[in-house]
Amino acid sequence: MLLIAFAVLATLAGPRLGRRGWVDRSPRLGILAWQALTVSIVVSVILAGVSLALPVMPAIGGLADFLQACAVVLRAQYSTPGGAAVSTAGAILAFVLGGRVLCCLSSEVMSARREQRKHLESLSLVSRRDPVTGVLVVDHAVPAAYCLPGRRRDIVFTTAALHALDAQQRQAVLRHEVAHLHGRHHLVLAGAQALVRAFPRIPVFAVARAELGRLVELTADDRAAAGNDSRLTVASALVQLAEARHAPTSALAASGTATLMRVRRLAAPAAPLHRARVALTVAAATVMLALPVAVAATPALATVQAQTCPVEFPPGG
Repeated sequence: MLLIAFAVLATLAGPRLGRRGWVDRSPRLGILAWQALTVSIVVSVILAGVSLALPVMPAIGGLADFLQACAVVLRAQYSTPGGAAVSTAGAILAFVLGGRVLCCLSSEVMSARREQRKHLESLSLVSRRDPVTGVLVVDHAVPAAYCLPGRRRDIVFTTAALHALDAQQRQAVLRHEVAHLHGRHHLVLAGAQALVRAFPRIPVFAVARAELGRLVELTADDRAAAGNDSRLTVASALVQLAEARHAPTSALAASGTATLMRVRRLAAPAAPLHRARVALTVAAATVMLALPVAVAATPALATVQAQTCPVEFPPGG
């Protein structure tokens, strides 16, 4: 089946995306590519199960008698050589796979919210709000800065970070954390982690989670550097915060991932991607997302084009 073949091919080819240098030159585009790849794999397998299940799905008799012929033809279009056994297996596959993804995603989001709530309760006892910047300041000997997504969307600095960073560096770090909040990067990572939990034995999802964790930091670095027109300021701020290890797991810390690589990238920036390359990548991501749906819907579209199914309900139907 084409959908299964597409999912297998995408799963095998996916890790190669992490070795492409262009994703570092355009991290936002890299995020789009990884999300499109992983979502297309899951959607392909779910739709494959649905396609297999259609022949054994009962017709809805309450609509009208004239739909019976349409249902028969649709079942023929989606029929499988294995008969009812294969169709039932497809239904189970689609239901279990979709349910597992949704369950893991909701678990990730709820777990992050609980941790954020507990951390905010702790911060309320030991932090104070800076009247100028509005950030929460915590007395601590290790320089650290991170944001806590959620309703309050707080940004936290330790006193050591405030002392270690000069005014420009503090503004750069603040812009970095604001970029995380505005970009809703916590949702990007929650979705990727949910797929890792749902499919722990499939390496492409673990690779995607690691790459997305790195790419959201690169995206925030670029936003921070654009704000003060100095990539070196951001790089020097990252160096000052490099020893931070005290951000909660549900937070996004400025020094959280691949600090050395990020510093090098900021100090020696590569040329931006050509517009044609950007357009081609966006088109490829769109195709990856649309192809499984198009393949799954082709038999139904063929039935409609053959005018087997009426396009309008009869009066009083």
